[in-house]
Amino acid sequence: MKMAAGWHCFKGILIREFLRFVQQRSRFLSALVRPLLWLVVFAAGFRAALGISIIEPYDTYITYETYIAPGLCCMILLFNGMQSSLSMVYDREMGSMRVLLMSPLPRPYLLLCKMMATALISLTQVYAFLAIALLVEVEPPYMGYITVLPALLLVALLLSSLGLFLSTRIKQLENFAGVMNFVIFPMFFLSSALYPLWKMQEASEWLYWICMFNPFTHAVELVRFALYMQLDSDALMITAGTTLFFTALAVMGFNPQKSGR
Repeated sequence: MKMAAGWHCFKGILIREFLRFVQQRSRFLSALVRPLLWLVVFAAGFRAALGISIIEPYDTYITYETYIAPGLCCMILLFNGMQSSLSMVYDREMGSMRVLLMSPLPRPYLLLCKMMATALISLTQVYAFLAIALLVEVEPPYMGYITVLPALLLVALLLSSLGLFLSTRIKQLENFAGVMNFVIFPMFFLSSALYPLWKMQEASEWLYWICMFNPFTHAVELVRFALYMQLDSDALMITAGTTLFFTALAVMGFNPQKSGR
């Protein structure tokens, strides 16, 4: 595969996804309104229940809003990853996906381009959310906005690969909502996005272990530490491994010899 052809393919897929995103303005607004509601409205109740200060993992006292901000960033990435799954199901029903996969370029490369395009668009929404979060005193270190970028990109690729894998299993658009309810909400609420793991362990030991086996928990922790210029090596390895796992499943799912597509 020539580099020029590969770059032209990636640019085409990225522009297509960006134009689709621009035309769906409600998608951008909902991606911001949803985490902002948690940050501004619901945080007051949770903060009253958990206390106004949390000491982990930064060795300092932070507000509850500051603690959940990384989890809400991952919420944006999660919903966008699932949105990419919906678009893939739609493209398959409309036939445009078949045209893309008929390209002479390797199919894994085409799917990686799709994942990367989805991830880059998701990152713009995350940074827009972080900019608005400054208004409610969510103020990580300025360098944290840079150190968190690789972590956000890896998590975005993880959730995009998960979305691609699910799109190989969802046959019709009518089944999408039901499948998403069994993916998005358990992944988000059974994680450390909104609650510290040590608080979860105090409440229930078995619930704590469910959260620990949830890959989304480790994705959140990776972003949370990176935003404060720290590295959680365990979370990095688990997130990277899970990304490779779901990417491999997605590539195999789009194999026409096995899927018939």
